[in-house]
Amino acid sequence: MDISQIPVRVIGPGSQPDEEDGQSLTYIDMPGDMSRYSPPSIPEPDAVAGLVGAREAMLWLRVALQRYITTAQPQFADLTALDDKERELVNQILGEGEVAIKTTGANLARTQESVLAGVWRTMYFDDADSVILDLLEVADAPHVTRGEIALSHGIDVQPDGLPEGVINALPILVELESYCSDYTATRQPQSINLTLLPLTEADLVFLDEQLGRGPVDSLSRAYGKCQVISTLVPNVWWVRFYNSMGSLILSTLEVIDVPAVICAAPEDLQDSATRLDGLITPYWPDEA
Repeated sequence: MDISQIPVRVIGPGSQPDEEDGQSLTYIDMPGDMSRYSPPSIPEPDAVAGLVGAREAMLWLRVALQRYITTAQPQFADLTALDDKERELVNQILGEGEVAIKTTGANLARTQESVLAGVWRTMYFDDADSVILDLLEVADAPHVTRGEIALSHGIDVQPDGLPEGVINALPILVELESYCSDYTATRQPQSINLTLLPLTEADLVFLDEQLGRGPVDSLSRAYGKCQVISTLVPNVWWVRFYNSMGSLILSTLEVIDVPAVICAAPEDLQDSATRLDGLITPYWPDEA
């Protein structure tokens, strides 16, 4: 049976579901505490023999990882039509990785990296918090970090008056505007380390107000936490690193397409392609 004969529909960027689906999946809270991967309890092969959709989704993922490694083009599959048991099995195999993303605005979506770096699961929700689209994606960073934030919001470097206590925020905005202009022409990332600068609380509030809050809020969990928030200025992100005690240790403004802390490196995707066989073999030994 090939993938066209089962309820796993491969799609391209921008596709939308034909009908709503009332199924839901619980995601980690944003932000949340660090979690550690624990191997799932593997059912007997006979118990998953009838879950054809889950099996074909994982076989598609094997091909998609290899295709991405070769072409560097994002790969998508629509899992919306999977039934509850098939979706539960896919969830069990993929698990939860280090990066979780919440997207607001025109579309409400939750994205969770799997235990395989570069393999993402994005679910879109309606106003009733029901899943209307369930996407499996292979890419260095999920599409919500790019396509959802095509915003047009400039940086005002000559505001009418400054609030009391604002001392060094305006030079930062001037520098940031210059970086944004250069990035459009050169695509060379730039960063401003706010932690090293003598900024007042009023400075930080003013910067936040001037840049605005974009629709993407990401949390990367490893030894500590890293929160990445999009601003309303294209390609400008606010990145905050916290230690294991929850104390802020580094705060930066980054001018880049997607901050590196969210992205999976090419070698990570290579490793995911290798590890996937080890994850699916216990379920479907004949596919080894």
